[in-house]
Amino acid sequence: MSFFDMSSLDELSDGLANLPMFPYFEIAHYIVSVMALREQPGALVLSRISPLACWFSSMLHCFGGAVLTGIMLAEPPIGPLSNSDNILLASIIWYLIFYCPMDWVYSFTTLTPIRVVLSAMKEVTRTWKILGGIAQAQDKYEDNLLIMIAIGWAKGAGGGLISNFEQLVRGIWRPETNELIRMSYPTKITLIGAVLFALEETRYLPVEKHHLMLFYTVFTVVNKSYMMLTGSSSFPFAPIEWLLFEVLFTGRFSYGALTLRRICGTIIMDNGTSNRGRITTRGSTKECRHNCPSPVRGDRGTRRAKDESDAKDSKKYK
Repeated sequence: MSFFDMSSLDELSDGLANLPMFPYFEIAHYIVSVMALREQPGALVLSRISPLACWFSSMLHCFGGAVLTGIMLAEPPIGPLSNSDNILLASIIWYLIFYCPMDWVYSFTTLTPIRVVLSAMKEVTRTWKILGGIAQAQDKYEDNLLIMIAIGWAKGAGGGLISNFEQLVRGIWRPETNELIRMSYPTKITLIGAVLFALEETRYLPVEKHHLMLFYTVFTVVNKSYMMLTGSSSFPFAPIEWLLFEVLFTGRFSYGALTLRRICGTIIMDNGTSNRGRITTRGSTKECRHNCPSPVRGDRGTRRAKDESDAKDSKKYK
């Protein structure tokens, strides 16, 4: 990389690092969070039955990371309520999205170009929330890598991690949606960011912080925009995630005989993309259906074939 390229990269990184989040990026974060709540099943009905429960659930979506971080660090979880400007701004957005006449605000924000821009701006705030959580952990537990990752993850994806509690506020109990059981894309990408920034903070990752902020933010913004424009919901590191899970946590592979050809063959067979395997399976199933005795009906199929053979022989002798 030339000197001019490096200087332009430094300028971009410094400009991003000094970018203020309030009010525009925070507004985008609140809009996307409240929209996500409104699109939950039963949320619109709840807003007509209990506006207070709907408002409280919206605040958990907007400030879930700060609430969860306060609980984990033994700080008051109502700390976000002390920032009256943010609470007032989030409350206005909540009211407009749920109760605006003719539903104009929600209809406008659901337009694809507007929604892509708002989601991209929300991804920018994710970087700052992760860094804020890591800084909080660094103040109390200096250079403790595990705690820094945990707090950064909670700060950036707290709204998803406390989703079960938020559902209880709306009178819903769905434990199968727990983010620790089945992680969504925001939770996974925030965990990756927390690991990277924590490694950089503890000097295990030899890269400048503002450069890492730029690379991570650009990646999340571009990937989120691509997913929204194409309608894809796949995780970009899904193949690596699947391979690590199969190797480390299922016991299917023998570590002594772990080769690339064997891994690729297993991936193809498990995904059902092997034409030979599919044809063989169908053929063997079809053949067994006609010739093999049924495990439920015993040897009924064999007896039927024998009776048909005896009938043919008797006709031949007649």
